[in-house]
Amino acid sequence: MWETERLVIRPWEGGDRDRALDLYGRWEVARWLGAAPRVLGSAAEAEALIERFRARSADPRYGVWAVEVRETGVVAGSVLLSPLPDGGGEVEVGWHFHPDCWGRGYATEAARAAVAKGFADGLAEILAVVRPGNEPSLALCRRLGMEPLGRTDRWYGTELEAFRLARPGG
Repeated sequence: MWETERLVIRPWEGGDRDRALDLYGRWEVARWLGAAPRVLGSAAEAEALIERFRARSADPRYGVWAVEVRETGVVAGSVLLSPLPDGGGEVEVGWHFHPDCWGRGYATEAARAAVAKGFADGLAEILAVVRPGNEPSLALCRRLGMEPLGRTDRWYGTELEAFRLARPGG
């Protein structure tokens, strides 16, 4: 779908099932996701997750995409650009990465690419929402140059730290 220097960002595919299960079946990843975090427990759940990601990617402006390391072909995680659930038209950028890919800059690289795509597609601003205590993701928001908006429970039924990034020159 699109590429960065080190990454290929593409739709999740059925062949990614085992990696999706390994990624989203880990508490250290899942604990930061959703109002009631839970880990995937089976291949069937991973297949269903991939289908949900593919459905969320039907509109080419938005989606949840696999982030593949070009050099190895390994799926490092996901990056998303998606309307927030309240119907207000706001769009978030997000990321979920496997622990074996943490600390390599892949999340930052993928998030920057997703933000650039969103702005190129006409978005005036992009938000990020992060669970309090998720220091690596809070730091990534700062690396992206996002403005902290404070805590809110407006989205996903739980308290989150919100960040905003305006389109350059806009």
